[in-house]
Formats: sequence, structure tokens, C-alpha cells
Amino acid sequence: MSGTGSNLLSLGLEGHDRLNKELGGGVPRGSIVLAEGDYGAGKSAMSQRVTYGFCEEGHTVTYLSTELTTRGFIDQMHSLSYDMVDHLLDENVLFLHADFDTGGTLSDEGEGERKELLKRLMNAEVMWNSEVIVIDTFDAILRNDPKFEALVRQNEERQAALEIIGFFRDIISQGKVIVLTVDPSTVDEEAIGPFRSIADVFLELEMVEVGNDVRRQISVKRFAGMGQQVGDTIGYSVRSGTGIVIESRSVA
Repeated sequence: MSGTGSNLLSLGLEGHDRLNKELGGGVPRGSIVLAEGDYGAGKSAMSQRVTYGFCEEGHTVTYLSTELTTRGFIDQMHSLSYDMVDHLLDENVLFLHADFDTGGTLSDEGEGERKELLKRLMNAEVMWNSEVIVIDTFDAILRNDPKFEALVRQNEERQAALEIIGFFRDIISQGKVIVLTVDPSTVDEEAIGPFRSIADVFLELEMVEVGNDVRRQISVKRFAGMGQQVGDTIGYSVRSGTGIVIESRSVA
């Protein structure tokens, strides 16, 4: 059994990995999930894993990537054995590439000033129609938004975050789930603080050196409205051709 049905969105793939079980049977509807990790910690792989899992469970997902094109997204998902082609064709997933430089989805169509990305994000209505909205990586949008940047420079971090946080709250009040990935090394600690404090689920993806080995782990910092017991630390690896693999731990 994967959690108590209705209020939890199952992460699926029960026969493939144990992620859903380790996270207590799914993510509560109406929640904000913040996954933090430095470059290379596996944020994108984890975002792609949950996107595929949600789609396989019959949920609709919007995936906004600040790094991948549609082709790159399909290729990367395929390399992890998460085949997204049918889900894209069936419109279970809407993939968007946030192109800051070349007049794409969220960038400025002309010379002029850099646009207020957060405002454009909020105005991109089609993006918010899905049950789950994944933004990978959210810090790139914060860094490239001149208004947010200016307020942070004036030590007005809370002010900078208020509008987008209010917007996120409206979205999750409809029972939707928002997943944000952040590389904390690229954004001011204070700027990310407000997003940490509103996250219902706060996960840290870490790389830990054990002897000569580097191991990846998810530290569960907060998990409101969880189904069953959620592990504090979940060891995992990212394997080509397999995807996310939850590692067995020596301590039960």
C-alpha cells in the first residue's frame, strides 16, 4: 500500500525503486517541495524521477527547466530509463525551457531591460494548469530576475519573495504540488530563507565522502502531512539505464 490514498500523490514506480516507500507513500496534495543541493548532487535526476513517477500514476506535470531543451530533456530522461515520449505526446507532461538569453519562453523578446522573470512566471497561465509543477532550477530564475536581485541587494529579501510566495500559496490551495530545486551556493542565504520556511517538504540532496567513495543521500529536513514514517536520511545513486536507485542501508 502506498500511503492513505486521496491526500497523497504517489511517486509511483513501486516495482522500480523504493523512493515512494522511503518518502512515506507520496507527497501531500497542496504542498511546496523544496529540494536543495549543490551542483552535481542529483537535483535534475530527482526532478526527472518524480516527474516520470507522477505521469506513470496518471497525474499531469509541468516541467520547467532552466538548462535543458526539449531534446535534451527527452534524451536525459531516456538515459535514466524514464521514457517520456508517450507522456509528452499524450500531454501528461508539459515541458518548458526557460531560455534567458535567446528570446525564448521567459526571456526578453528584444533588446531593452531584462524582464521580471518571476512576474512572467506567474503570468504564464498554461504552466500552472497541471497537478504538479516542477521548476528546475528555481535559483536560476531568482538570479536572473532584476527586480528580485535589486531588492536582495537592498536587504529586502522578504519583500522580494513575498509576491511569488503569495502566488505559490494560491496555486497549492487548489491541491496542486510545486517542486522547486535550488543550488544554495548560487543564491544569498537570506534570499532562499523565505522559500525554506514555506516549504512543506524540505529535502537536502548531499554528496558525502565515505573513504574513497562519494555517496549521495537525501536528508529529510521537513515533511509535513506525511503518510507513513519517512526516513531521516535516504541513500541513493543515479545510474545510467536505470535511473534513481535507493541504496540499502546498513542501519534499518
